[in-house]
Amino acid sequence: MTDRIRFILNGEDIALGSVDPTETLLDFLRLQRRLTGSKEGCAEGDCGACTVLVGRLVDGHLSYETVNACIRFVGSLNATHVVTVEHLAAKDGTLHPVQQAMVDCHGSQCGFCTPGFVMSLYGLWLTDEKPSRAAIEKALQGNLCRCTGYEPIVKAAEQVARIRPSALFDPLERERASIIARLEDLRTKETITVSKGDRRLIVPGTVAALADLLAHEPKATIVAGATDVGLWVTKQMRDLNPVIFINHLDELQAITSTDTGITIGAGVSYSTAHETLAREIPAFGRLIDRIGGQQVRNMGTIGGNVANGSPIGDTPPALIALSATVTLRSATGTRTLPLDDFFIDYGKQDRKPGELVESLHVPRPSAGHRFAVYKITKRRDEDISALCGAFSLGLDENGTVSHIRIAFGGMAGTPKRARSVEAALYGKPWTETTITAARDAFDSDYQPLTDWRATADYRQLTAKNLLTRFLLETSGSPQELQRFTLEEA
Repeated sequence: MTDRIRFILNGEDIALGSVDPTETLLDFLRLQRRLTGSKEGCAEGDCGACTVLVGRLVDGHLSYETVNACIRFVGSLNATHVVTVEHLAAKDGTLHPVQQAMVDCHGSQCGFCTPGFVMSLYGLWLTDEKPSRAAIEKALQGNLCRCTGYEPIVKAAEQVARIRPSALFDPLERERASIIARLEDLRTKETITVSKGDRRLIVPGTVAALADLLAHEPKATIVAGATDVGLWVTKQMRDLNPVIFINHLDELQAITSTDTGITIGAGVSYSTAHETLAREIPAFGRLIDRIGGQQVRNMGTIGGNVANGSPIGDTPPALIALSATVTLRSATGTRTLPLDDFFIDYGKQDRKPGELVESLHVPRPSAGHRFAVYKITKRRDEDISALCGAFSLGLDENGTVSHIRIAFGGMAGTPKRARSVEAALYGKPWTETTITAARDAFDSDYQPLTDWRATADYRQLTAKNLLTRFLLETSGSPQELQRFTLEEA
């Protein structure tokens, strides 16, 4: 065992032997290191003013991602390279090309959000030499600005892509070989335990060590991406102790596609999963594009979205509709169960003391399978669902429903199947008459609540309308779909 969290901050080696398990990276940067370019705007991963880059080794390659420092815990940073806005300009004060483009295009007004925008654009600059307008807007989903109207910032991204200078100017390109070597030296299979008073954070070296830890610490809080747990600290002021960090475990970060289906490790982030899911199940890929901003997708994990059991988590309805299973692991072995059986009640899942979510498996749909998922929110990007519905359909050669699974989030205390609706559809012709008759069955399946996101009546009516929309999208003409969409709008 070791007793230090070690990482690189810009160009400096950091070793911390006394860290509170819930200390955020933003507080560490601003209060301890006086790196005040990163700002606290929302403290919940929404505004992007705190955006920094975190680099890590993936299969021997150095990969940088934008993250929200306000909800990223210091304990999760072992063997990483943290890059702040202060690291971009040259030592003589010459601005980085991304920074200069923001100046040239008047992309900054009050300036509070500017460092976060610069880091998001820098992250894009590192990964996409010729980004499309859509790619630029996607990279900026997690950054909010009250002044500019965004157009000058988008123009800055386009300018820096057009006149991309030599990579030798860029600090991360110049230092890449050195940083890789230094990060290799920081990687360890030993378990790290760091204390501050009676408070502890633990970084297990392997999944086996994690399972053994949970056997002895069943009440410990497991943190992967912290996009949910971070808010427990910054908004709810929860006292978490001890905290076990797992975002570094390669064993949990594999996503594989085979003839039987897709297996997703519990540590796979939304960003990592996107390529495979968008290729294999396009509707699922489009859903991921609407989860948070890029920073949240880089940090958050599908396994964490399942494990926390939130009734408004975005991925469980889609996974349930796709007949996914979840594999749980403990020190004594593993067990696998249907995902819809995992959710028992609000805040309660079928996870025994000492168990962790290890992986999810999505069976490969049969030929002709139809699938859709709809996320309903007040704003399109970076918003929490009022409700989220997923539909999986199979028809026989006569157009009769031979397979149907429907699941919703935001309609009950857990992600939940619409079993009465399914029963009303199964074995019936896939027609408007069948759908009209089945709509009333939603009243047996769900009794949603009213809250600030939506009223109960709105949720119930929208769920019914989404079933009608799914019918139109799977059997109706484009003209019928357009008429329906316009009427509902």
